[in-house]
Amino acid sequence: MTVRVMGIVNVTPDSFSDGGRWASTEGAVEQALRLVEQGAAVLDVGGESTRPGADPVSEAEEIARTAPVIAAVRARWGGAISIDTMKPAVARAAVAAGATMWNDVTALTHAPDSLAVAADLGCEVVLMHMKGEPRTMQADPQYEDVAAEVRDYLAGRAEAAMAAGVAREKIWLDPGIGFGKTAAHNMTLTARLEVLVEMGFPVLYAASRKRTIQAIDPMAVEATDRLGGSLALALEGARRGARMVRVHDVRETVQALKVQAAVAAGAEIRPR
Repeated sequence: MTVRVMGIVNVTPDSFSDGGRWASTEGAVEQALRLVEQGAAVLDVGGESTRPGADPVSEAEEIARTAPVIAAVRARWGGAISIDTMKPAVARAAVAAGATMWNDVTALTHAPDSLAVAADLGCEVVLMHMKGEPRTMQADPQYEDVAAEVRDYLAGRAEAAMAAGVAREKIWLDPGIGFGKTAAHNMTLTARLEVLVEMGFPVLYAASRKRTIQAIDPMAVEATDRLGGSLALALEGARRGARMVRVHDVRETVQALKVQAAVAAGAEIRPR
């Protein structure tokens, strides 16, 4: 099974990982095409930070940040482009600009018409689990059985999406690593990823540069200090059945997945 790599393109001034380095349209487009060159199969464009404590962004501002980037990338690349948003109007504008996937951290619960818009757009949809909302989600989250609760929630959201008219084959599930979960919850979800995989929907695993890595390695204070942990988690997610990993460090992740696949296949490595 080939695991696809989704490259992250944050068009935000307050991203937790890159501090707004690609906040301009030109900078974001250059970064997106750079990620494609590095091996990204999908680009995930976001105009609103969902880091813990993040403030919301207006619909108009989010569209102004993301739609021009998507249109410019689409003009130069024919691959898959995802819009990372919870707002139906932003998703509509993104698909009109050339996006082919809607990555929603609220699993289509943010607005009353989210489900209907997803069905109308006909694009692929990522349904993610989040306990609470970004500003408060890390305030002492509690679970009896995190893997079972995340599975049951996502099963319900997938059923709701299909009932609204979203085709089953268009639905992806994301356990929401770091979204209303402690480091222990995140590790349990990773170790038990099969509970989602066994549901039959493709799984997106996204743990790149997240703070849970610092909880394991206190020296990884800055997001950019977490490459090793990010690679370890991406490989583990892939090993446990994820069909796609969402990452900041595309080149390194693509290489790591290639080596992992070669080992799994028992490939003979010949010296050049």
